[in-house]
Amino acid sequence: MEIKRLHVGKRLSEVAIHNGTVYLAGQIADDKTLDIQGQTREVLAHIDRLLAEAGSDKTCILSCQIYIADLADFAGMNEVWDAWVAQGHTPPRATVEAKLADPDWRVEIVVIAAQR
Repeated sequence: MEIKRLHVGKRLSEVAIHNGTVYLAGQIADDKTLDIQGQTREVLAHIDRLLAEAGSDKTCILSCQIYIADLADFAGMNEVWDAWVAQGHTPPRATVEAKLADPDWRVEIVVIAAQR
């Protein structure tokens, strides 16, 4: 059983691929000064890039978990999500309010996807 890892760091890998399934680490925005929409756009761009590297894309997402620091930002996050997600391929999703590791992060998204 081969496990392939991408962007391996001391603490975590950004991607693990096993048996045709792609597991992404929680993705956060690099620019913590952005509002919820800006951070969500940046996070989704990270997801697009990592899925492409792993031989997948957003139409292959099997599951998505969204952690949002303040549910007051739920509508703004959903506006960006709705513009990004592939209609007809919307994945099962959970969204929860959570205290994130950095108080300036507004959203963190975890994705599991199938390879194409």
